[in-house]
Amino acid sequence: MSVVDFSGGAVFLDAATVDCGDVDFTRLREVAKPLQLYPQTTEQELPERHPDAWCVITNKVKLEREFFQARPNLRLVCVTATGVNNVDLDAAADHGVTIANCKGYSTETVAQHTFMLLLALVRSLPQYQHAVAQGEWSRSSMFCLLDYPLRELQGMKLGIVGYGDIGQRVAEIARFFSMEVLIAERPESAPRPGRLPFAEVLARSDILTLHCPLTSHNAKLINAKTLGQMRSGAFLINTARGGLIDEQALVEALREEKLGGAALDVLSVEPPPADHPLLQAQLPNLILTPHCAWASSEARQTAIDQTVENITRYLNAKR
Repeated sequence: MSVVDFSGGAVFLDAATVDCGDVDFTRLREVAKPLQLYPQTTEQELPERHPDAWCVITNKVKLEREFFQARPNLRLVCVTATGVNNVDLDAAADHGVTIANCKGYSTETVAQHTFMLLLALVRSLPQYQHAVAQGEWSRSSMFCLLDYPLRELQGMKLGIVGYGDIGQRVAEIARFFSMEVLIAERPESAPRPGRLPFAEVLARSDILTLHCPLTSHNAKLINAKTLGQMRSGAFLINTARGGLIDEQALVEALREEKLGGAALDVLSVEPPPADHPLLQAQLPNLILTPHCAWASSEARQTAIDQTVENITRYLNAKR
């Protein structure tokens, strides 16, 4: 392998995905100098984005084999997220390129977003907000409106699918609300200590929340069959990956009132087309947020700080 030319500097291909004008890039500029920041990079623009750079930073830009073949000076790719499915890892290895990602930077913000969605569902927040906006409170014959269900969390059963850092943090918060936590084992697998069979968790949970990565084995894990196994009136929350849910089956379950409601921060296609079935559904018991659970200002800064650490670690190893 040729000697790396560090004068080529570093390039951030899609800095706008982590920066809303509130992220401090000072330390990143110091360790990856000269650093060129681009808000976004299209597939057509990618070949011209500093082909001599030794370090490329990306969040979601796809880096395929042709990209690595065209960049003999590239030595390090930093992904400002945990998932690296946008990078051809085999091609990177073939060309001697190190891949570094971030870990644990969004645990708190995703767990908090999960509970925001959970509370909005069990307290019928969208329905009450709409009622007030439509003047129903002003027309009420008494001081309050009680037209929609209001539940308390204590004693409710929370089923957790995916028990990594985020799932564990959600469980901790749930126990503060005196909820009963049910941890699901992978489907078709014998339960490990502390976990329950997947089907049992579906059947017992008042609320089911997804926190697992998307793989070829669990795509559309929540489908017509598994939705049918859930308790009547149960709630579904997904802050993980949209592909975990058969979205058309979910629309039908909500319309038929088999579920009490659903709250999703992720969809199978992002950004979703305007005619996406969940966008078109217009159901009062469906809450959608635009894949923003991970994106508190603190979490985005932490992702950049971890990227600084990854670059520094790489440079120290080379020295």
